[in-house]
Amino acid sequence: MTNENPIYGPFFGVMGAASAIIFSSLGAAYGTAKSGTGIAAMSVMRPELIMKCIIPVVMAGIIAIYGLVIAVLIAGGIEDSTTYSLFNVYFRGFVHLGAGLSVGFSGLAAGFAIGIVGDAGVRGTAQQPRLFVGMILILIFAEVLGLYGLIVAIYLYTKS
Repeated sequence: MTNENPIYGPFFGVMGAASAIIFSSLGAAYGTAKSGTGIAAMSVMRPELIMKCIIPVVMAGIIAIYGLVIAVLIAGGIEDSTTYSLFNVYFRGFVHLGAGLSVGFSGLAAGFAIGIVGDAGVRGTAQQPRLFVGMILILIFAEVLGLYGLIVAIYLYTKS
């Protein structure tokens, strides 16, 4: 540790990696749980639709992968405190934190949206099968919210 390479340098990068995986996984878990309860309720009436209506759970799981990608990228760039020298400790650290937060919070929001739409969608599909296509379209729009966060995070990461 020298004055040019402070020991606290990697803190913001580590927090960016942690927030990327934590928040996106929280969103994915909520989306999986909420959609899963809808599938369980729907399967009582129409058990033949279980595999068809598992799509919201799969889409919720993809949200966690977005956070994992950014967390691995950020963590791969952190070797020791020398990668965050005093001249770029705040810039690089804050960029990594921003990248992690952007994918994490957008993944959290997307997971919430997927969970709510998936729950109501599969229950509605059990009663009216024509709702399936509309549910898929709304799920795609909800998934894209997480993808936007991933794109911003990758762009920010390449700036560090």
